[in-house]
Amino acid sequence: MSNLELDPQEIRCAAEAGDREVLMGREVPLGGPRAMSVSRTLPGVHRRMIGAWCFVDAYGPDEAAMRVPPHPHTGLQTVSWLLEGSVLHRDSLGTLQEIRPGQLNLMTAGRGISHSEESPKTVLHGVQLWVALPGGSRHVEPGFEHHPALPVLPGPGFEARVVMGSLGGVSSPATAYSPLVGAEIAVDGACEVPVERGFEHGLLLIDGEVAELERGPMVYLPPGRSGLRLSGRGRVLLIGGEPFGEEIVMWWNFVGRSHDEIAAYRKEWMEGEGFGVVDGYDGAPLPAPALPGTRLKPRGRVR
Repeated sequence: MSNLELDPQEIRCAAEAGDREVLMGREVPLGGPRAMSVSRTLPGVHRRMIGAWCFVDAYGPDEAAMRVPPHPHTGLQTVSWLLEGSVLHRDSLGTLQEIRPGQLNLMTAGRGISHSEESPKTVLHGVQLWVALPGGSRHVEPGFEHHPALPVLPGPGFEARVVMGSLGGVSSPATAYSPLVGAEIAVDGACEVPVERGFEHGLLLIDGEVAELERGPMVYLPPGRSGLRLSGRGRVLLIGGEPFGEEIVMWWNFVGRSHDEIAAYRKEWMEGEGFGVVDGYDGAPLPAPALPGTRLKPRGRVR
């Protein structure tokens, strides 16, 4: 799933609580007012990134039929993670791949790709994330990976499925271009999950009950800790990484470095052929929204 807003913008900020921040998500209807609603915690007005992670949408569990028309991406990776349901991915490389719970669909946009996503009416519950590609990798050739099984880090009171990067010495087979982690942690009692001291982290409760977490907001934790203490019974999404040192421009479904670059991507999508064609989708591609009246500015991880 991607950003289908007709007027992309940021409207919420974080509430600070000691050495942590509570990132209050905003509800976004995808594809119109009758479409499925998601809770978007990244980017926010204040905190725009956690490591290289620059976009987090959580949705469900809700009964819905996903229908996301072909649309473009640049300069990022899309990370699709499901807890319930199934989604069919098509892209301009010719990929046709269904994803189910516990599996990873990873699309590297690089210099440019287009894709669609759809599902029959069913209960959908999942998270859609983006990873910003660093400067030296943002123009790589586009690619797609499907990982039907992912490694698990077990520990007293928890089991962590490593989706991206590494956690506690266990590494995902998925391609990553910067030091990061993405994991689904099943908490069963009290536990301490090992993490990299130099990483900043975000925690998102995705089901059940875990102390000091609630459904909706994401909790941000700055670098400087080697373990996360959790307790309860539920599942938590953990994302993190080395603080991203570059300023980026993120607008609609593009990540670039300047207003002019984003404007060129938009023009190419609307008038050119550089993003390829998604075959097999029954419908028209998604038109890009109009650019804002003011120039887009590169921004760092914190505004």
